[in-house]
Amino acid sequence: MRISGLASGLDTEKMVTDLMNAHRIPLDKITQKKQYLEWQLDDYRTTNRQLFDFSKKTFDTMILSTSFSAKTVNISSPNDVAIRNMGSTSDFSGTIQIHQLAKNATMQSNISQEQRIFTKEADMSKKLSELGIETPQSITIKAINEKGELDEKGYTLDFNPADETLQSVLEKINKNSGVNAFYDSFSGKISIVAKHSGEVLNGSEIEMSGSFADILQVSGTNTAAAASINKAGTTGQNADITINGLRTQRSTNTFQLNGFEFSLKQITAPLGTDGKVIEDAKTVSFSSAPDTNKIFDSVTKFVDEYNKLIEDLNKQIREPKYRDFQPLSAAQKKDMTDKDIEMWEEKAKSGTLRNDSTISSMLTQMRTALMGTVGSDTLKSLGITTSKDYLANGKLVINEEELKKAISDDPNKVHEMFSKDGATVAEQGFARKLRTIVDKTQTSIAQRAGKVGDVNDTFSLGRSLKEMNNQIERFEDRLKMMETRYWKQFSAMETAINRANSQSASLMNAFSNN
Repeated sequence: MRISGLASGLDTEKMVTDLMNAHRIPLDKITQKKQYLEWQLDDYRTTNRQLFDFSKKTFDTMILSTSFSAKTVNISSPNDVAIRNMGSTSDFSGTIQIHQLAKNATMQSNISQEQRIFTKEADMSKKLSELGIETPQSITIKAINEKGELDEKGYTLDFNPADETLQSVLEKINKNSGVNAFYDSFSGKISIVAKHSGEVLNGSEIEMSGSFADILQVSGTNTAAAASINKAGTTGQNADITINGLRTQRSTNTFQLNGFEFSLKQITAPLGTDGKVIEDAKTVSFSSAPDTNKIFDSVTKFVDEYNKLIEDLNKQIREPKYRDFQPLSAAQKKDMTDKDIEMWEEKAKSGTLRNDSTISSMLTQMRTALMGTVGSDTLKSLGITTSKDYLANGKLVINEEELKKAISDDPNKVHEMFSKDGATVAEQGFARKLRTIVDKTQTSIAQRAGKVGDVNDTFSLGRSLKEMNNQIERFEDRLKMMETRYWKQFSAMETAINRANSQSASLMNAFSNN
């Protein structure tokens, strides 16, 4: 606690404060400069995020072939078959006849209709040991796989009946084997179906063995079960089709051909008893064509993103800088309302990237790249030109009719014009040109402003901020020492005045006594 001015009558504290405020002016200037650099750092990083987003969207929209391989498929009878493009860049057309759909092999408990593997009164929630199964059990299951072959390894489950219920055993079978199984309490039988459709050449699609298979009455193969007196199974079968005149088979009703996915729904051309197609068989025709609208939307989206980017960046490098509006100090903010502070800082933050050479150079390079050629082709051949309005700063304008015609005529060529790769920017497609330029600019900005999480020593603005922090720390130490010195000087003055006053009082007393 400092008590001052008792002897001199001076407001010492105000005098020290005023003196220190004068000495603090250089520190305030450094603090203001530091605040401005922090705003500039934030704006650089915001710009880099914009460039990153544009680069990613350009890659996803214009360089990956997904958008440009979009096709519409016309089918004469969509209720019989569904066809969709899975990434083919070429068109595909023809006819298809469906003679037979693929089916999954099945098995059931091979007992008569009146028989059950468990009694009606049996509680299926109980452990199997409580249902009369006392010895350790084993079951091995082999089933057709996705290749249309019997999985020779299969799945074997060994278990103790005291630890398992029927449901828990079936859950393990369904999870780990090539079949799905369930117990039907009404009929008292087990039902099994192969997970994969189709038939195994010269073999069975399901093979069951083991002591528990015997208990469930499903030992053996689905082929044998189908031939048994109880007809306790069915054989798997392949889809039988004729496509573009070629008779062929598939193990599933959904398959790919020439980059297109076919999903068979129902038979259109049944086979007679002689194995030949009946005379009044139905033939389904199909044809694919580029999805002009989807490709058009992709190009339009790319142009919109480019226009938005250059509009934002041109605003930033042309934003006015108000030199009379410096960052506010904490002391200045105390005397202002929140609205006043907001309006002041809006102008103080303006122009942090004004005339930035890195961003200006990138915008020039981008505009030059789009005015160039890919091979002998220009954007103008696609109906895309630069706006004639000089205030638009090089925004692109689309002639929808010309663009759609170019897409319809040759979508692969349009894609190549945007996505073509090359060792140099000059050899690349338009989208790759822009992406290369943008990525290089991101690197340059990162060297200046870093990325979130970077330490200050790794980028130039960070090093400047670190040096300013050191300057501020040293200056504050010096101000503390200066303030202490002032207080010591004023304290010494007060002490001297007190001493003089005391001496004067003593003399007055001495004279008055005489």
